[in-house]
Amino acid sequence: MHTWMYSLVGLFVGTMVGATGVGGGAIMTPLLILLMGVSPHTAVGTDLLYASLTKMVGVGIHGSRNRVDWKVVRLLASGSLPAAIVTLIWLRWAESSGVSNGVVIAALGVILMITSLMMVFRPLLNRIGRHLRITEPTHFIKYQPVLTVLAGAILGFLVALTSIGAGALGSVMLVFLYPLRLTPVKLVATDLAHAIPLALVAGAGHILLGNVDFVLLGWLLLGSIPGVMIGAHFAGKLPDRVLRIAIAVVLGSIGLKLLG
Repeated sequence: MHTWMYSLVGLFVGTMVGATGVGGGAIMTPLLILLMGVSPHTAVGTDLLYASLTKMVGVGIHGSRNRVDWKVVRLLASGSLPAAIVTLIWLRWAESSGVSNGVVIAALGVILMITSLMMVFRPLLNRIGRHLRITEPTHFIKYQPVLTVLAGAILGFLVALTSIGAGALGSVMLVFLYPLRLTPVKLVATDLAHAIPLALVAGAGHILLGNVDFVLLGWLLLGSIPGVMIGAHFAGKLPDRVLRIAIAVVLGSIGLKLLG
């Protein structure tokens, strides 16, 4: 593949990240493996740094417009960062051979299929969360912080292992946990803000494991940085149902391809 095509892929994924918060891992990692022939471990490590740097640009734009809910970000991070570090320690102990390429690909496929289904049922989860928040506000608010930390821990494990989860799966969790607090545009901004420290911690661990291709990273960023700036401009302005179903179909198709 010509190097300029890496930047084109970065532009496409960066635009999706800026507009929806989804795509940094869920789409980029499979594309690196299926289209570019990158090994699964290198794809995961490179994508984590790519996602963190790309999302910094998006959060800078969203943050300047007061769209980020930093309290939610802190709760998610208090669960995700320790979980990511523990996962990285396990990967280090196994010297990256404890999880074979085949297992990583299978994990990617399964997580993408689950994420695809959750994207389809996201409105239902939002309605359930809204119903619980309105009818049982005391109990819902009481357990909200604990459940948010737990959600973060799940994301931390998945992101460190596969690079997938911080955007696509995280957004689905947040629409259930914060059905009234987070508007669509705040959801995208908050999800992006949490993904940055998580991807940086997990990416740093993968650097130590030798799983990052810095040349590939540079070409991807060349396209993704302008892409995320374009996408952030359209955040919250695109038709949610059409966008959500389209993303779910893409993720499901990629998941099936990886499992096949």
